[in-house]
Amino acid sequence: MSKKYNKILTVQDLSCVGQCSLTVALPILSAFGAETCVLPTALLSEHTMFRNFTFLDLAQNMVETAESWKKDGHRFAAVYTGYLGDKKHFKIVGDIIDDLSDGDAAVIVDPVFGDNGKLYPLFDEEYVAEVRNFIRKSDIILPNITEACFLTGMEYKTAYGKEYIEELVSALTDLGDFDVVLTGVEKDGQIGFAHYDATAKETEYYFSEKLPQSYHGTGDIFASVFTGAYLAGSSLYDSAKAAAQFVSLAIAATDEGHGYGVQFEKVLAPFAAKFIG
Repeated sequence: MSKKYNKILTVQDLSCVGQCSLTVALPILSAFGAETCVLPTALLSEHTMFRNFTFLDLAQNMVETAESWKKDGHRFAAVYTGYLGDKKHFKIVGDIIDDLSDGDAAVIVDPVFGDNGKLYPLFDEEYVAEVRNFIRKSDIILPNITEACFLTGMEYKTAYGKEYIEELVSALTDLGDFDVVLTGVEKDGQIGFAHYDATAKETEYYFSEKLPQSYHGTGDIFASVFTGAYLAGSSLYDSAKAAAQFVSLAIAATDEGHGYGVQFEKVLAPFAAKFIG
């Protein structure tokens, strides 16, 4: 990809504690040289893996914000969505994509509704159906295996081979005209992604060592680094590879006992600098 994007809109929740969503996307995209505009979908006291999290829906504020942007003539060269939080948000964000993005804007969707074969708290099959409809507006989707299975109706498996992954990717491409980066793909003790190129109609893979630690928010970090690298001019595959490498670096840099997120801040500046020259 040769075009560099400047004014990027990212739409996702703001979790006040826990390194995920907007507290990840804003610093990462900014570090990659993007003018990053944000639209919070909800305000959470902590991310949803905390037992006592609170959730404040910001749908009305989203509508009012979009109206303000229209009046002031703001337009976005790219839109990247993460955790939305409620079914009614999809219509609001879809209208923003239609009304406020440039004609050739890149639309990148990280579905963010489940993992490990289960939906996150607050979500149900009706929410999944809204995601399935919403991703038709995207140019690139970044689901994990759980999300891909819910979207396609395929059985979730923890033991699988290449045939299963490629069947899953193929089923995703039946849902819309977009490129797919399927995350969390494992093979022989390694973890990585499968990238389906919609133009070439080919699937390519990347794997690296699977670290023993597991943290909340690594999917958000992957999606944010991918978006930053891609909109800075890297190819889709190279952007996904960079995202996977960064997640590994950030996990390795995280202090033992820091269990509610990844300390990506330690390694962000020198990593992102390679992409902005």
